[in-house]
Amino acid sequence: MKLLSFVADGKELFGAVSGDGVVTLNDRVGQPSLRAALAAGAMEAMRKAAQDAKPDRKLADIKFLPVIPHPEKILCAGVNYRAHASEVGRELPKQPSMFIRFTDTLVGHNGAMIRPSVSDNFDYEGELALVIGEGGRHIAAENALDHIAGYTILVDGSVRDFQKFSVTSGKNFPGTGPLGPWLVTSDEIPDPSKLTLTTRLNGQQVQHSGTDKLIYSIPQIIAFCSDFTELSAGDVIATGTPEGVGHSRKPPLWMKPGDTLEVEITGIGTLRARIADEKKYPVIPAERSESRNP
Repeated sequence: MKLLSFVADGKELFGAVSGDGVVTLNDRVGQPSLRAALAAGAMEAMRKAAQDAKPDRKLADIKFLPVIPHPEKILCAGVNYRAHASEVGRELPKQPSMFIRFTDTLVGHNGAMIRPSVSDNFDYEGELALVIGEGGRHIAAENALDHIAGYTILVDGSVRDFQKFSVTSGKNFPGTGPLGPWLVTSDEIPDPSKLTLTTRLNGQQVQHSGTDKLIYSIPQIIAFCSDFTELSAGDVIATGTPEGVGHSRKPPLWMKPGDTLEVEITGIGTLRARIADEKKYPVIPAERSESRNP
């Protein structure tokens, strides 16, 4: 089953993909959002509702939201492919190297990925991501897959000149993290280590790797994260990017306005975003700024 969040008729909704359409699920399962439905343990109710109903909207007519529009946590693994560690000159991490993204970095499928006005060092990182279905603390690695609602795709858009000084700043510019297009439930992907990830910039392949090349497996990442924080339904965990990123190339390959980025993962689909410049905001003159703070 493919679950997604979207906007239609001016409302934020969620539903299940059915052919080229969507079965809207809010009223059918009595939940306001996909995150709330996961927290309520409504997976089987969503499955039954999607099977019993006909699509009420066309996929072509909706605006995609990030598959979980407002997750409580977005946890990302850094340097988690050996070849990527080699291309950026990093030692292999001795434990999962996790950082945090803010919710306002997320972008829906077919949306605009925003290059910030303060930098042109805008890089792509295609990643397999998972969404937690059943939360908890101190989750054992051998049981970790049972806590996953499903899998999706994240672009960890990185502003490299800021990242040199601070991972937090380089990874948290607004609108730099496409997430989607949908969540493929875990029953359809029993082994997430057997997928293939491909990133294309303007149709040209720039990343290609099997997910079996992760340094730390998905169960290990979940176990590690649950040791330092309580995981909740709807939390998003990204598993790292393979080799081929723009800043490791000579010359560097930066994304620019007008570009199209696609990340495809077998068994999930293709997440697409167009690159756009951040709107220029007027600078407040010093005298006006001072007058606001008497």
